[in-house]
Amino acid sequence: MQLDEKLFRQIAEVSYLAVENSWRYRSILRYFYLQHEKLRHYLFPDEVYDCLTQSPHFAGYTREQLAQDLNQLVEWKNLVPRQDLGKVGSIEEFRKKRYRYQCTPYTVEIERLILELENKGDSFGGSLERTLFDRLLASLTDLTDRERVARFSDEELYARWDEMYVQFRRLTENATDYLAHLESEKVEELMQTEAFLVYKDSLTDYLRNFIAVLQRSSFQIEKLLQEVSESFIETIAGRLKDYYSTIPRLEAEQPPEAVQERFRSQWQSLAAWFFGKDGRESDLSYLQKATTETIRRITRFAQRLGERYRNRQSRRKDYLYLAGWFNRCGSLGEARQLYGAVFGVSSTRHLFVPAARPSEDIYSRIWDEKPVAHTVIPRRRGYRPRSRPQALVSRKREKEAALAAYLKIKEREAMLLEQLSCKDRIVLGELLSTDPHIRTLLLGWIGRCMTAKDLTARTQAGATIRLRRLNESRVKLHWDDGILELPNYEITIME
Repeated sequence: MQLDEKLFRQIAEVSYLAVENSWRYRSILRYFYLQHEKLRHYLFPDEVYDCLTQSPHFAGYTREQLAQDLNQLVEWKNLVPRQDLGKVGSIEEFRKKRYRYQCTPYTVEIERLILELENKGDSFGGSLERTLFDRLLASLTDLTDRERVARFSDEELYARWDEMYVQFRRLTENATDYLAHLESEKVEELMQTEAFLVYKDSLTDYLRNFIAVLQRSSFQIEKLLQEVSESFIETIAGRLKDYYSTIPRLEAEQPPEAVQERFRSQWQSLAAWFFGKDGRESDLSYLQKATTETIRRITRFAQRLGERYRNRQSRRKDYLYLAGWFNRCGSLGEARQLYGAVFGVSSTRHLFVPAARPSEDIYSRIWDEKPVAHTVIPRRRGYRPRSRPQALVSRKREKEAALAAYLKIKEREAMLLEQLSCKDRIVLGELLSTDPHIRTLLLGWIGRCMTAKDLTARTQAGATIRLRRLNESRVKLHWDDGILELPNYEITIME
């Protein structure tokens, strides 16, 4: 990505949003924006003042303060002054050089964005419109047909390209915002209320229908994108660049190469959204997985709510039905058997069974087993079993034996190292030793060297070693416990 020079300049048009008197500047520009939407582009200071003073927040606001605020907004390039050269009613008006003010395009877009954010609130918006996939498929079908594109004029091709890209942006932005809305904390809190059960079915059907359309249309779109060649897209981008250059603009025009690159990058972003890029997962598969996971999450919430609701539900009808069973019992013993089958044992006990049983017979009765002693631990919070003081056992002999064995292994490794390093050069292909300790030592050296950029490391004995691969061949080293295949490395002992 090449950084544009525009990124390094400050945007003075947004200064009014974060200053001390921003509430005054925002009120003035909001009135200018609302009048701009009504196609009233030029406003006099008097009508701005009349509108502001209707609010109690501007009770002590004067015309001099308004003039200062307007001048400040002109300095920040939010407003453009236009001198009124029409008729004047008095000499005083002629001396004051009456001005009308117009908000700049930057200010219009900033206020439009702020108004959209205010209406959106803290939650995400968006939607999963199924028709957007069909519209995008229809647009791509027209743009990927060579014969149809050849019949299009440059103006019609530009309009269809713009329509295609707008639909693609609406699809991605709306889907992302809607899934973020479903994953927000506020929606999760609503899903845990019983009122969510009313909307569960409609919301699940909405997501499933979107998944069905996504799967059906995405395969067709991917097939179209795969069949389009880069040369054909380059031809379309060139025609779009030529038409874009014919549109008259008063400001400085962009270079033709930058315009063509913009259209080319739009197509690349569209293809990357469906296929992925640089081995990463495509946004289409991520959207499909996220939607499926949302359906599962909604189903889990609904299942938990249903279980909670059933637990609080009255079981009066169930008990009346059971009472009819007991009424049809012919004797007290039969009623007791029915009671045991329905309600279980009245007083149950937890029985401890050891892991190893003396008999594997599954039909053996519990009173045929031998008794087992089981220590019961109190269930009080903070209970700790008492620890009895024990005598200290001396482990001196075990420690001395372990130390002697360790020193013996180190002495053997030192002897092996001395045998290897006598020539200051070890070539794996010429190695004749079959001792596994040599293999462990050499593999440790190779691992240390390969972690360094210059393939140099230090051994435990303090020696400096360097690793180098002699050629592309591989060698097989025969040891007492097996065969090891490695590249033909050379280890040089520097010191």
